[in-house]
Amino acid sequence: MLKIGITGGIGSGKTTVAHIFHTLGIPVFNADTTAKEIVTRDKKVQTSLIRNFGKEVFANGELNKKYLADIVFKNSQKLNLLNSIIHPATIKASNDWMKKQKAPYAIKEAALLFEAKTTNNLDAIIGIYAPLEIRINRVIARNHISRDEVLMRIGKQMDEDQKMNLCDYVIYNDDKSMVIPQVLELHRQFTKV
Repeated sequence: MLKIGITGGIGSGKTTVAHIFHTLGIPVFNADTTAKEIVTRDKKVQTSLIRNFGKEVFANGELNKKYLADIVFKNSQKLNLLNSIIHPATIKASNDWMKKQKAPYAIKEAALLFEAKTTNNLDAIIGIYAPLEIRINRVIARNHISRDEVLMRIGKQMDEDQKMNLCDYVIYNDDKSMVIPQVLELHRQFTKV
């Protein structure tokens, strides 16, 4: 079974593309969703978050995302600390999940594939590319945050051109190119291997 990664910057459309693959019957592991689940159920992770970010990191038993985002997106060291707490558990969950899949290929969707150094166990990586302004507008509409907040988050991610150059395939999600035919072509390639 092939192990395929999907990555791209915030607002690029990773989840949309992953959903198209899922519609084709391909299993998809969403690292972001899994990380959120781990935070809500893993007591060791919760304890570490409280110890490092304060008890305000949880409000009414839920992760206080705005509080945490305000800290980590303004401080690279705090962002690295957060990632060092959550990434190991997410990577383990991903590896365990991949071992159980029986399809011709399975997909791991993660914004930080390269940054988390989790590409070595993948057979290919698909980058999802969208121009900066489109990405900004998508995130503003989706997350209801300011342009400055979006730019701050983008500034904490790997340069988009650099990321795309590291990918084996690139899907253009630029509101001009049709995404579904690009996905279907990759699906054809991955299922004939």
